[in-house]
Amino acid sequence: MDSKKIIPGYLAIFIFAVFIALSFSSAFAKKTPKVLIFSKTKGYHHNSIEVGIPAIKKIGAENGFDVDTTTDGGKFTVKNLKQYKAVIFFSTTGDVLNEEQQNEFEKYIKAGGGFVGIHAASDCEYDWPWYGNLVGAYFLKHPAQQDAVLKITDSNHISTKHLPLEWKRKDEWYNFKWMATDLHVLIKIDENSYNAGPAKMGENHPMAWYHNFDGGRAFYTELGHTNESYQEELFLKHILGGIKYAMGINK
Repeated sequence: MDSKKIIPGYLAIFIFAVFIALSFSSAFAKKTPKVLIFSKTKGYHHNSIEVGIPAIKKIGAENGFDVDTTTDGGKFTVKNLKQYKAVIFFSTTGDVLNEEQQNEFEKYIKAGGGFVGIHAASDCEYDWPWYGNLVGAYFLKHPAQQDAVLKITDSNHISTKHLPLEWKRKDEWYNFKWMATDLHVLIKIDENSYNAGPAKMGENHPMAWYHNFDGGRAFYTELGHTNESYQEELFLKHILGGIKYAMGINK
């Protein structure tokens, strides 16, 4: 038997087997998780959105998840949203989704989806009570930007465990006109450390929280008005922790 003819035959079988193995491996490979940043504004438009989006994309790349972005409410369909572990409302303002899009987003959350609200996400969709309960509060007023002391009320959460128990920083500090009652508060602001204005809320003035809501997970932080926020390591880790929580990651 001519070995020179046999070896190429075995080689062909080997190559075919490798090809099949790689095909199966590719088919069953774990997909990189994704989140969607939604930054549509119908009211005030924060300049920090343009700074914050690349910052969030960067922390996504560094922590194993992809980040898509949109200002198009038409992307809010169950078919499209189900590819995302979480949807981030990044300083959205005003009425940003129509009734059909709202219904589709509700279905996404009820199916176990995650929500992250950053800063003006609480200045959004005032006529959609379900959203108010999801984000956890509605904005009322804010004083001038200034330094203030934040007090960490839960330092075990993934979004706060890296923070000092008293965290002094400058931002735009919201007063809220309504808050949900089922929130697990992570951060409060010390109103004695700044001028909260006539709409001040007193000792109980939450700034960040999370809760399980209607089948999904929701995280909100009031922080993040300023461009400088998206260069702060402590703040970016805070955002990262909130995104991970919303994605169902607890470490």
